[in-house]
Amino acid sequence: MVQKRVQKKDADAIYFLGLKHYFGELGLTKDISRVIELFTQAAELGSVKAHHKLGLVYYTGNGVKEDKSRGIHHWQQAAMKGNVESRHILGAAEHDNGNHQLAVQHWMISAKIGEQDSLNCIKELFMEGHATKAQYTEALLGYRDAVEEMKSSQREEAERLGI
Repeated sequence: MVQKRVQKKDADAIYFLGLKHYFGELGLTKDISRVIELFTQAAELGSVKAHHKLGLVYYTGNGVKEDKSRGIHHWQQAAMKGNVESRHILGAAEHDNGNHQLAVQHWMISAKIGEQDSLNCIKELFMEGHATKAQYTEALLGYRDAVEEMKSSQREEAERLGI
């Protein structure tokens, strides 16, 4: 069934097949070159998840030659398409490079989408003197609004049931 969808150029199916090769699941061998090929194809077809995973693979050099700029490029592509995790990681990469203001900008965006880790990072930068009180307040209010917006009785019921 997956192969049929892959043949029809379904980005999600191609990404799924890439993951199975990455972890060596479903009887498939771990093959990083095949993973890169599949993730790249899925990314070209619009898969945000594939861009995110390519970013991780290239940035960390996990199975390929480390290429931080290529990893960042893929995270940027994913972040521009709304991937919150990629946006958060871009902030972390900028922070690690000493670019605190760029880190704050990335984390502000992801905090306002409801990413608590980004909010916590801005708080830490504020406490270290690398972010302003106004930036932290804006992130805090944006985070609060995002969390409020995501509330629903169905989510609360699922959380109560442990789902």
